[in-house]
Amino acid sequence: MPPAGSSSAVYDESKIKTLSSLEHIRARTGMYIGRIGDGSHYDDGVYVLLKEVIDNAIDEFIMGHGHEVQITINGMEVRVRDYGRGIPLGKLVECVSRINTGAKYNDDVFQFSVGLNGVGTKAVNALSSEFTVASFRDGQFARASFERGVLLQHKKGADKNDEKNGTFLSFLPDPTIFKRAEFKEEHVTRRLRLYTYLNAGLKIRYNGTLYHSKNGLLDLLDEDTDNQQDALYPPLHHRDKTLEIALTHTQRFSETHYSFVNGQFTSDGGTHLSAFREGILKAVNDFTKKKYEGDDVREGLVGAVAIRLKEPIFESQTKNKLGNTEIRGDLVKRVQDIVGDLLHRNPEAAEKISAKVEDTARLRRELASVKKLARERSGAITLRIPQLKDCKMHLNQKKGGGDGSMIFLTEGQSAAGSLVSCRDVMTQAIFVLKGKPLNVNDLKRAALYKNDELYNLMRALNIEESIEGLRYEKVILATDADVDGLHIRNLLITFFLRFFPDLITRGHLYILETPLFRVRNKKKTVYCYEESERIAALKAITSPEITRFKGLGEISPGEFKAFVGTEMRLSPVEVENLPATPHILDFYMGKNTPERRSYIMDHLTVEIEAAVA
Repeated sequence: MPPAGSSSAVYDESKIKTLSSLEHIRARTGMYIGRIGDGSHYDDGVYVLLKEVIDNAIDEFIMGHGHEVQITINGMEVRVRDYGRGIPLGKLVECVSRINTGAKYNDDVFQFSVGLNGVGTKAVNALSSEFTVASFRDGQFARASFERGVLLQHKKGADKNDEKNGTFLSFLPDPTIFKRAEFKEEHVTRRLRLYTYLNAGLKIRYNGTLYHSKNGLLDLLDEDTDNQQDALYPPLHHRDKTLEIALTHTQRFSETHYSFVNGQFTSDGGTHLSAFREGILKAVNDFTKKKYEGDDVREGLVGAVAIRLKEPIFESQTKNKLGNTEIRGDLVKRVQDIVGDLLHRNPEAAEKISAKVEDTARLRRELASVKKLARERSGAITLRIPQLKDCKMHLNQKKGGGDGSMIFLTEGQSAAGSLVSCRDVMTQAIFVLKGKPLNVNDLKRAALYKNDELYNLMRALNIEESIEGLRYEKVILATDADVDGLHIRNLLITFFLRFFPDLITRGHLYILETPLFRVRNKKKTVYCYEESERIAALKAITSPEITRFKGLGEISPGEFKAFVGTEMRLSPVEVENLPATPHILDFYMGKNTPERRSYIMDHLTVEIEAAVA
């Protein structure tokens, strides 16, 4: 008898397949564009397709050809027109359909190109149900159209419309691959702004709106720090042919970095970002004649670094992380010298940096003693966290994996009781809140160690030092859908935004959606998550019985199992503009009660719906 899981299929030469480049792109899409997604995430595949097309236009600008790019997105159709040199007419079809074909391998033509692998536009072509490219050069044109990478039509000749030199390209992502995808305006505009910050003087017209930056990375930091209202000093800035840096400090607890290679935003950083951070540390220590730690110098830092390399090595086709380790030593020294020079030439900024770093170091020393006392206190009571009912699989464990692990943060013993009796003990943990958590909006980090509940929550999640040790893939806020429950939810979100924003920006925080109503008769039961669903259920069910769930504890364990099982409804907590969150938190969670009350009263609306018999 064959072992369990074995297959009786014959493994011989007939099973070996050789795919064409087109077939390989469509069969192994993730290798070329990363995650497919639905467009809700910044790095979803549709934005990678958009980026690959725009990158070619940006490369023309970098090489001094064409200062404007026109972009139109109508539904899912994308149209991009640049005014560079135009793809050579005789190689138009090959450049957009044949892997490893292009001018990016030639340093004489493209010295600092983003696209180096000869894959980007070909992948867009292969993954589009409709793809058209046209090139205009000195009164001549060539045009080609494709369907899922297969050439349909190819024309060339004299340009009767007297088009300016450049390239036009349009594509429609294949709906059989990008099934429910859509372009989110905020993700598109963010990418376009980053392009302009990295390429001062470039004009991008998107759906009639002009995006333009005169000062490059200075404008980026200006936006991040809310027009410098959040900055402790005007950003320090340096720019030359191959390196541009900008930095300032804020009163935030976290550090914020933007890193770029050849105009490409490297969201996962890489060698250039680590060298930038180390160079700043060494420059500050040289200037102050102290030996500060990296966390002292970088707390509250907002920095940006952009480099240009002839042969960048990225860790994937999506180019999110630079891997050129050989440049690190020289780049650290270069950043150290530049920042040191900026500090000497800007004495007021240097004085504020020194004061900020010294204050941070002092607070860190004080926090270390508070941490020690908190650990001794918690250790004396118990080695376990009393509010945590843990699961068996965790995200940070070396073996067995922890994907799918989650922790519910819930209020009160009654709700916890329902969860405990119906949870999956392998992947679902529960942390029980005793009441309303502390509002930490105006507090320092030391407050976390003086408050038992928040300290235990931080320990349960294992995020004290960073979220790299996070024990659960999803942290789920499971509070009642009443005023008190919503207040607790806001207090927890404030806690994470204030001290652990990466937990949110990396997509780990969710809200559990539970039904507000149960509408049923003897034959049918419908759970309603909002008023419109209740109205629809009342129309569909005869002689209904309506139950309003005021709290999670009122839902029986048998019913609750469905709400935390495979059909669980979760809403991700997302941040559209992280730099603006301190100001938002100050308004909604700060000590400005009269101002907030006045705002609420001025904007309060009451909706009256017709009663349903």
